[in-house]
Amino acid sequence: MSAPADSTQRFSSRVADYVRYRPDYPPALLDWLHGQIGVPAATPVADIGAGTGISTLMFLDAGHPVVAVEPNAAMRQAAERWLAHDHPQLSFAAGTAEATTLDDASIGLISVAQAFHWFDTEAVRPEWRRILRPGGMALVYWNSRLLDVSPFLSAYEQLLQDYGTDYNAVAERYQDDATMRAWFGDGLRGMVQLPNTQHLDFDGLRGRLLSSSYAPQAGHPRHAPMLEALRALFDAHAVDGRVAFEYRTRAFIGTLD
Repeated sequence: MSAPADSTQRFSSRVADYVRYRPDYPPALLDWLHGQIGVPAATPVADIGAGTGISTLMFLDAGHPVVAVEPNAAMRQAAERWLAHDHPQLSFAAGTAEATTLDDASIGLISVAQAFHWFDTEAVRPEWRRILRPGGMALVYWNSRLLDVSPFLSAYEQLLQDYGTDYNAVAERYQDDATMRAWFGDGLRGMVQLPNTQHLDFDGLRGRLLSSSYAPQAGHPRHAPMLEALRALFDAHAVDGRVAFEYRTRAFIGTLD
């Protein structure tokens, strides 16, 4: 599955919403990584497709030295403004998943979060093997929005179908469990699904929607009608001024031998 040529630039105009409204990852993810999988907290991490630094911060807070690899200048600069001052163990690289610019055998753990579905998943393998130390592993994980576990989420899914630009094409890029097991092959060391929830007021819900690459932006004929529909959806389903945006965080880890 290869990424479209402009995939590294899809979020350039959505950086502010991405920083503020995209979900982070549950603490149980690193509990699993450090505990059951046995990855030491001092392991150097390459966070590939780091974006605005949501996943990067998770590893920094756990004590890992991290190099954030991100080709999109606007997103990388947002991460630098947010994180660089308080985290001396953080560095940045303007590389891509297929050409990270990192040194040979310099990384103990590759972290790839939500960006994985944009990569050429075959082209990345030799590059990631090159930068990993012997025995190093790749951790691939993302938040999968639950589509129909509540009336709100069912209605939100319908809104995306009605107003999204290329929503179905983007949604179809996400890999299923069988695909990920095949991608790791005999190197797969573990997989887990963890609950994760955002509680959003209307501004949060609006920002979460507009952070998505398939949401039409201002000037598009579907933009204003989409926001009107979102307001109606929120008013119909909010409890105490918030809606619950529910996910499963899916994670896969293994070697790339």
